[in-house]
Amino acid sequence: MASKSGTEPLSSKIKKFWKSEEQIPSAVREIVSVLVTVGAIVAFLYLVCGTWPAIVTIESESMVPNMNVGDLVLVMADDRLGPLQSMAEGNVSGYEKFGMAGDVIIYRPNGNTDLHPIIHRALFWVDAGPTSITYREFDTTAGSYVTKTYTAPHGGYITRGDNNPVIDQTGFGSNYRGLGSPIMPVKPEWIVGKAIYSVPYVGYLPLNIVPVIIIVVFFMVLHELYLHHRRSEQEDMSSRKR
Repeated sequence: MASKSGTEPLSSKIKKFWKSEEQIPSAVREIVSVLVTVGAIVAFLYLVCGTWPAIVTIESESMVPNMNVGDLVLVMADDRLGPLQSMAEGNVSGYEKFGMAGDVIIYRPNGNTDLHPIIHRALFWVDAGPTSITYREFDTTAGSYVTKTYTAPHGGYITRGDNNPVIDQTGFGSNYRGLGSPIMPVKPEWIVGKAIYSVPYVGYLPLNIVPVIIIVVFFMVLHELYLHHRRSEQEDMSSRKR
């Protein structure tokens, strides 16, 4: 219905655009439906898992053979489906996850939210101060390796990838994606969640999400062009029969 000024109301224009069978409105509807579907899935995962990200992809071989590159991993808050158990606790209780005792946790290194989380196994808890952990380090002054005792700067979980020879806190920490400092014991507030289930190969899609989105949108547009062409042909045939 036209307004008193003779111009069509904005709401009517929006409805007409939305219901139009032309190419652009049809493509817009397809894209919006995809976004709504994705949003609903994200909301559902967050409600069920209690954390975000609720799904992560394995990007390195640090957890081989229990987790492999390209695995898609479901993550839940560390207090769901039972309390978080370290390997030391799992050895006592008999609890195992992904082939070994204890939980595999997803944590932000040193609490840094700008870096990708690390997914490694929680070995045991340490309090601040000297620990029972000994490790070898090259002494440039002596020109040889020396054995040192690890001193924890604060309480937290000691972690390690199942495929790594050393723990995170005395291993590759200073080289982890530009962290710039050794990985410290994992505080509970740095933990995103614990790994619950993994699906092989599916994680390759998120690892290549940009090209996947481009391909999906490309085929959506092709589909709409094909449908528009079919409708045009049918309309031409109908007009000729008349």
